[in-house]
Amino acid sequence: MKKALAHDWYYTNGGAEKVIHSITNIWNDFDHFSLIDFLSEEDREFILKGKKVNTSFIQKLPTVKKNHRKFLQLFPIAIEQLNLNNYDVVISSSASVAKGVLTNQNQLHICYCHSPMRYAWDLHYDYLKDKNLLSGLKGWYAKKILHKLRIWDVISSNRVDFFVANSNYVAQRIKKTYNRDAKVIYPPVNTNNFKLHVDKEDYYVAASRLVSYKKIDLIVNAFNQMPDKKLKVVGDGPELNKIKKIANANVEVLGRRKNDSLISIFQKSRALVYAADEDFGIIPVEAQACGTPVIAYRKGGLKETVIENETGVFFEEQSESSIIKAVNKFEKLSFDYSLVRKNAERFSKERFEKEFKEFVDKKTETFFIEN
Repeated sequence: MKKALAHDWYYTNGGAEKVIHSITNIWNDFDHFSLIDFLSEEDREFILKGKKVNTSFIQKLPTVKKNHRKFLQLFPIAIEQLNLNNYDVVISSSASVAKGVLTNQNQLHICYCHSPMRYAWDLHYDYLKDKNLLSGLKGWYAKKILHKLRIWDVISSNRVDFFVANSNYVAQRIKKTYNRDAKVIYPPVNTNNFKLHVDKEDYYVAASRLVSYKKIDLIVNAFNQMPDKKLKVVGDGPELNKIKKIANANVEVLGRRKNDSLISIFQKSRALVYAADEDFGIIPVEAQACGTPVIAYRKGGLKETVIENETGVFFEEQSESSIIKAVNKFEKLSFDYSLVRKNAERFSKERFEKEFKEFVDKKTETFFIEN
């Protein structure tokens, strides 16, 4: 059977791309499709085994490499122009529009949904506020685009035969948005790369892409009020300069770090502090694989990956005072680092590849017998 794999975009090696890496580990005969492809050769070799990606017309638009999101209004038509007619099985990896590829009744389409497009749905007002688009002519135009996107998003969900969600949290969002059920298969975490380390040093770590919804500024401001506690911030993104400006002397902003350096920082840290409302959250699981507990916002996928008072503690609000309270609570507890590591092993890469292969094989067999 001919197989196609559609992904929203390729420009970085993030959590969604780790899912693609595992899917290409299971099957090595995919043809790949995406809106854009600006991967480095190193990332292409890791994620796609060096294979070429068939891209949309957006790939050739001016300045797209610098900021592809400004062409948001073109995403639906661009994804629909990718021709997948010659494939028996289509798998889409979608947090935006990849699930909207056109398929017919003779093709099986399985979507691994990282989330319905959050900027159009649950983060709609946050997105507009962050882009300063709550009012004015530009704001009116942005709201009109997002309105059209929501209509298209619901319609295109009917092109998917089976949804797979990366957490129960996302499965609930799929049900709310599309009125569709989804099988939950947690994404792959390469826990073998993150070794248990029990000798902790006296600092905390915050790590993620530095974008507004990750709330790194909130964590930094909380630690600014705790000058006796050290925080290391790891990551790169549009908020890097902002984070550097607001950080006090007890907060060290390290920027992006290579994998070996990141692992070492995780291993020696007292805890990872994580304030985002996350769909799943691979980084908190990676930290736990090092035996490092997590101080997390009690929302989203982290409620499924962190066990309170055993592998971490939760705070109730995305506020500085709530984070401070959680850090103080954390310091009064003791943790068995080997149990923290054991919890992370539930989300291993090997487990994902086994579960996803079994699901796709079963649905493929049934679909083509019935059709």
